[in-house]
This record gives sequence, structure tokens and C-alpha cells, in this order.
Amino acid sequence: MTTVTMTVNGAPVSHDVEDRTLLSSLLRDGLKLTGTHIGCDTSQCGACVVHVNGQAVKSCTMFAVEADGAEVSTIEGQANADGSLNVIQQAFQDHHGLQCGFCTPGMVMSTVSLLKDNPKPTETEVRAYLEGNFCRCTGYHNIVKAILAASGQDVSAE
Repeated sequence: MTTVTMTVNGAPVSHDVEDRTLLSSLLRDGLKLTGTHIGCDTSQCGACVVHVNGQAVKSCTMFAVEADGAEVSTIEGQANADGSLNVIQQAFQDHHGLQCGFCTPGMVMSTVSLLKDNPKPTETEVRAYLEGNFCRCTGYHNIVKAILAASGQDVSAE
């Protein structure tokens, strides 16, 4: 067992893990942050996206020990300080960018990174950025619309 210490959603945590424990498993099973979804265990679906030191990563591809000392942010840490939805979460709700909700945490976390790097992406750029995130319900149209809305772009004509 190895003790890993990190900051998760602004709070310091320390947890004993086996060296082979994936970051996704530590978050879900060890820290009970179940918003990080496991959809494939093969890095295909993007449901497990979290931020490690400000970078979006698929947490099923990273060992928890690799995140020792890191700043980790999950979907649970995305709400505003008062508990209300942040602008991205609200846009997903307002523009019906979710159906079953399974992919939504990964989509939101990916969107946070996209908009940090590209505050006003085009529809083509949004679709290209989301290539590593699968949604089996929506057909992506409303997800893209929500992301464009979250970036402050007018989507009323769509």
C-alpha cells in the first residue's frame, strides 16, 4: 500500500491505495466522489474526465499514485460557491445537453478545459474537441449548442 496525498476540489485528502489503483477508482470508491463515471475502462468514452493540475485527463488511464501531490478537480467541484450550477452546467441544463446523464460529468469537465483554452470555439472546434467523449443518447447537437451558449455565443437561431 502507498499513501497518496492530493487536493481534491480544494480539500486536502490522503488515502492508502494499492499501486495499481486507478485514479478513477480512488475518486469513486475511496473518496466516494461518484460523479466521475466509469464507462469503458479503456480510455474510449471520456465519462471519467477530471482535471489534474489544470489538465483534463481520463482518470481511468492514470494511477492514483501518479496524482500524488496534485490538484484534482472533479464534477463535484464545479458548482458555484453557493451550490448553484456554474455557467457550463447551467448551459447543459438550459439547452438540453443531456439525456441519461451518464456522459455529462465528462462532457462538462472537457468543456471546462476547452473553454479555458479556446473561450469562443466554433461548432467545428467543439465537435473536434469532444471526439474523445461518447454520448449514446443525444446525437451531440444539444451538447454542442450548450457549449457554444456557455461560451457566450448566441445559439437562439439554432
